[in-house]
Parts: sequence; C-alpha cells; structure tokens
Amino acid sequence: MDYDKDCIFCKIVHNEIPSTVVYEDDVVKAFLDITQATPGHTLLVPKKHVADIFDYDEATAKAIFSRIPKLARAIRDSNPNIKGMNIVNNNGKVAYQSVFHSHFHLIPRYSENDDFSMHFGDNSKAYSPARLQQVAASIKANLEG
Repeated sequence: MDYDKDCIFCKIVHNEIPSTVVYEDDVVKAFLDITQATPGHTLLVPKKHVADIFDYDEATAKAIFSRIPKLARAIRDSNPNIKGMNIVNNNGKVAYQSVFHSHFHLIPRYSENDDFSMHFGDNSKAYSPARLQQVAASIKANLEG
C-alpha cells in the first residue's frame, strides 16, 4: 500500500495537511517536526506508506538511508551552534512510535542541556560472555539472505 487514508504522514506527503518542508524528492519528504524538541528538529519520511523498519524492502531502505547524511549535514550547516545530532527511529508502540508511518527524527544538539535526552541502561552484569554468545547466535540464525 502506497497510501493510507488514515495516516497523518501520508496526508503530509500528499499535501493534504500543511507542513514546513525542508527537502523533497520522488522518494522522501523531510519537514520540520511541529514539536521542535530542539530548533531544526526534522522528520524524514518515505513517500510510500511503510509502517516501520520491519516493513522496509531493500530498495526502500537504500533510498531512505542514503538521504539521511545529506539532510543531517544540511541541518548541521544551517546553524553554527549545532554541536551534534541524534538520529532516532522508533519502531512499535513499546519503542515510542506514535505515528505508524516510518520516520526518522533528526534532532540537532546544541548542548548537553537542550530539551532532548536518551537513556541507555547498563545491564552488563546480567550478561556473561556465554550469554552474549547465545544472544548473538540467535540473531545470526535469523538473518535474511
């Protein structure tokens, strides 16, 4: 399905809902996130409706991922105060995906005190080298082609 009539991002892609576009081509649209977690916070979406990363085919993945560095550099170069950038892609409700049309957040970082944060818990004590090997083996066994 290339278009989902109930999807807000499909409506943005088709100009049914206004957005502040920063980049667009035949495959993607990038527009400012209305929340602006930090100034310049941009969303990159495929024009084709793709629910999440699990639904990507190889061609769509190549097309989307190949545009991220170009967009990231443009955002960085737009403001000399940008010191870094988080690129975030949430997949599934449990992973904080709130719009079920795949999208990447490009969030410029100005300082450690700007209005964005992430937390990675340290569970290293729960994983022996043998347990890490078990987890890795399980993932490897499920790799496609």
